[in-house]
Amino acid sequence: MLRVAGLPRRVRADTPAWPPSRPRNPASPLGKRGLDACVPPRGVGLASAVLCREPTEGFIDMGKRVGVLMGGWGEEREISLKSGEAVVAALESRGHHVTRIFAGPGLDRALRAAELDVAFIALHGRMGEDGRVQGLLELLELPYTGSGVLASALAMNKPFAKKLFRLHNLPTPQGYRVGRDDAARAPQLHGDLGFPCVVKPACGGSSVGLSVVREPQELAQAVAQACRFGGEVLVERFVSGREVTVGILGDAVLGSCEVATPREGFDFEAKYKGGARYFLPPRLSATRVANVEALALAAYRALGCRGYARVDLLCSDTDNDVVLEVNTLPGFTPTSLLSKIAGHAGLDFPELVERILALATRDEAGILDAPEVTPAPVVDEPRRAVS
Repeated sequence: MLRVAGLPRRVRADTPAWPPSRPRNPASPLGKRGLDACVPPRGVGLASAVLCREPTEGFIDMGKRVGVLMGGWGEEREISLKSGEAVVAALESRGHHVTRIFAGPGLDRALRAAELDVAFIALHGRMGEDGRVQGLLELLELPYTGSGVLASALAMNKPFAKKLFRLHNLPTPQGYRVGRDDAARAPQLHGDLGFPCVVKPACGGSSVGLSVVREPQELAQAVAQACRFGGEVLVERFVSGREVTVGILGDAVLGSCEVATPREGFDFEAKYKGGARYFLPPRLSATRVANVEALALAAYRALGCRGYARVDLLCSDTDNDVVLEVNTLPGFTPTSLLSKIAGHAGLDFPELVERILALATRDEAGILDAPEVTPAPVVDEPRRAVS
């Protein structure tokens, strides 16, 4: 296939499509792809390939070379592999040329060898969602999906994120941080926070290690258990109410979803092993839904996020809404929460993936506009549960 760095590849619509050829030469440095990098298949001459910057009548876009980063090092590896395969299938269905990039030792070499146009990050948790992989991609000057280095690091570190929320006058549950060496002293540090309380790793996702503690004598053990997933722990006041998650795409709210679980706390078991019910839109008044979504967008902006994210909140029984956390790389399969929200807004999964990919290319050019997506209107309508 004829390729020139920096230009989209398009061919005449009457030219039969072909799979990308194998490189004739060893992989060249990132961004140095030459005209002789690939050879068109027999029977298709170079004159059949046309390069242009804008779509032209009679031409079709042959897609980008996208590397999907999946797997990784942490406890959420299996979830990441599922997200990655779902993204691969969606991108291929849209005509892109996809390479699976399994995150691990030698990731920088794998990224250089793949000669990509853009990286789609389908990693979750530590070493993937905390800014380190994003920093590597910045050094390689490779556009990538999702938030940048600083926003990713801040969102991943829940105690620091809470400080920023408070700095922007955004309500968030009261809590404190406990280090690994202070686990035994947690009852003394607890003060007047009260019980029940929520204990979870300070840096982590998918609710891994989360527990609800009801009695003082259970606190030290819960903190020690959570320390196994990263060292530092966040202990928060328990807020009773509805759990709502808000999807954000670009710099606009995509929609929201209420998560109802058979037990308190949307933990790992509830998220990935069934038992939860989802209501789109949430079972709240239209005014309160609008307020919750505005609060979620404010939290997203407070951390400096870009591209897309999912913001988790609690809507208490006393009409107080609080921000829990911002997920810069949420679970990403056709049945994940963000996908359910997008579907309610009229975007199927491949289209959602395409919009996120388009935002990554815009970020490279310094354009952070929201895509032209009209969120589902907030109206008082019958709430329906979806599986």
